[in-house]
Amino acid sequence: MEATKLKYTIIRSRDQYDTYCRSLEELLDSNIDEAVQDEIDLLTLLIETYDEAHNTFTELDPVALLRSFMAEHHLRPQQLVELLGVSKGYVSDILNYKKGLSKDVIRKLATHFKVRQEAFNRPYKLKTVSAQPELNSGVINKPLAQQSAKH
Repeated sequence: MEATKLKYTIIRSRDQYDTYCRSLEELLDSNIDEAVQDEIDLLTLLIETYDEAHNTFTELDPVALLRSFMAEHHLRPQQLVELLGVSKGYVSDILNYKKGLSKDVIRKLATHFKVRQEAFNRPYKLKTVSAQPELNSGVINKPLAQQSAKH
């Protein structure tokens, strides 16, 4: 009896994992018929199984994980703006720990990076903005005549 070589097997190395991820990306960019969809489903299952067994996500907070994925996929913040359909300011606030990830953003990131939503849906500490008075707060509420009289 001749052994049949399978196109895909259980992932046993990081190189194999990377190869399967690239294959999955190519399939997702192709015309998806029923056979291709079956291949996508199989690769997704194999990749998710490997991810769960070799999960390093718990070591990184969601923002650090996002930054890691951005570096790995050569994504710039502007590309993230387009991917998520949000403003540059919001992406900047996320990357600088000033705002949390919304449910919609978590869903889009998990889908794009092919990970479970739980990877991004974990608590992490946001930077708080110090309550410093406005530099020009003394000028803001004064009538224009009073402001110009000082100068």
